[in-house]
Amino acid sequence: MAVTDHTPPQISAMSGARALGAIASASPLRLRFEANWKVRVVALKLLGAAMILSSTGLWLVQGAGADAEMNLIRFGLSVAFLLAGLVLMTAHEPEGRPEACFDPVRRELRVLKRDAQGRPRTVLRRSYDTLGGARLTASSVQLFEGDGSLMIELPLASAAVRSQLRDQLSGAVRILT
Repeated sequence: MAVTDHTPPQISAMSGARALGAIASASPLRLRFEANWKVRVVALKLLGAAMILSSTGLWLVQGAGADAEMNLIRFGLSVAFLLAGLVLMTAHEPEGRPEACFDPVRRELRVLKRDAQGRPRTVLRRSYDTLGGARLTASSVQLFEGDGSLMIELPLASAAVRSQLRDQLSGAVRILT
């Protein structure tokens, strides 16, 4: 192992700021496919709790009492409501949602999905040159094929993400209004 007495070249403050800005703008932008799962999960859990309560409530009804066939029907319904309620109560957000990665260095869009071991796997790779256009709205980005058909629509989390994506796509993809 050799030791050298070499000092790296000094970078001026102005060119250093430009270099850091280039590195910051070259970082990939990742967007998740989201379908408002938090509201869905809460609604499913509330429905599950209501079904569990109704499974016990069937036995609290007065006057539905002594008939053996009615008791058998109530027992079947209460077991079905209890099992369905437990299934709905254990609902959770899906972990296997795909991600869209906009890579400014390779100038491509990649859609990644995690496999059973949790490793990301590329399911779609498109160069910016092959995209027909992009439309940026306040809450989503729509990417179009060359023939004008919609290829993919992704939700945007904030105005900052929208601005980063617009900066990244400008010059490479036609921005539609």
